[in-house]
Amino acid sequence: MPAVSATSLRIMLRIVDTRTGRPVEIPSVRRHLLSICVHLPAGDVGFGLGDLRAVLVGDVLARTAELHGLQSRTFRTMPDLPHEQAEALDRALSALGVHPPDTVGVHPPNGTLCAAADAHVHAYGTAAQDAVGGVRIDLGQVGPASGERGVPDHAHLPSPGLLEAVAPEGTDPLAVRMLMLGHAYRTPVVVTSTALEEARRTLGDWRQLVADWAQEPSRPIPADVLRHARDVLADDLGVPAVLDMLATVMTRADVPAGAKFETFAFLDRVLGLDLAREVGHQHRAAP
Repeated sequence: MPAVSATSLRIMLRIVDTRTGRPVEIPSVRRHLLSICVHLPAGDVGFGLGDLRAVLVGDVLARTAELHGLQSRTFRTMPDLPHEQAEALDRALSALGVHPPDTVGVHPPNGTLCAAADAHVHAYGTAAQDAVGGVRIDLGQVGPASGERGVPDHAHLPSPGLLEAVAPEGTDPLAVRMLMLGHAYRTPVVVTSTALEEARRTLGDWRQLVADWAQEPSRPIPADVLRHARDVLADDLGVPAVLDMLATVMTRADVPAGAKFETFAFLDRVLGLDLAREVGHQHRAAP
């Protein structure tokens, strides 16, 4: 990994506040700690794809902050689940590459838990809390195409079966993460078996390329690539643009293989797609 100065990356992040439609700089004061609160719906009907998306966006926001030299703390408000359901939800989120929150609160949320948060990420359909300060981030709906089979609908699913519904046995759950990341957070996501298969195939192709590039001498990340990635992530969490940029870097003849490896590995700190999973596997000695 090339040395990348955190100081050189430390810029203010801008997120569009749903209430005003205008970008707001976060953190709102000059400090190096970003607090994020992810709000999941109250009730006991289980969790759906939209709820997973909310937690995922909170995770990506925290990762982006850290890439830009900021520390972050993540809070989560959610129903008071039975122990078995809570563990199942944790397993599902872990499989999706989501870092655990620093603090979890149950509904009704403690008034002090998220009151001072810089950013509030709300799952689709979550009741508004306009009195709470900080930037409000409302997410687009997640659902299947009309009549699509094999893909769960927008209704909430019991926690123990949530991951199995979107990533059956033998399917990489991170393909679900990649599919979600390919859409701006405020836009709807239509989940189809075709879209999931495309995400799975792309993920496999990228991992194999990263493994191949890892065998070449390391080279620095191109300055234009690093600058563009930094800028689009800081500008309303432009993760889809980062994915597009990686697809372009992959084919650029002017970027050495070692630089491509460093680029993909570095930006995977935000994407969380385990892109280096296959590194070293292709030359394992036979037993």
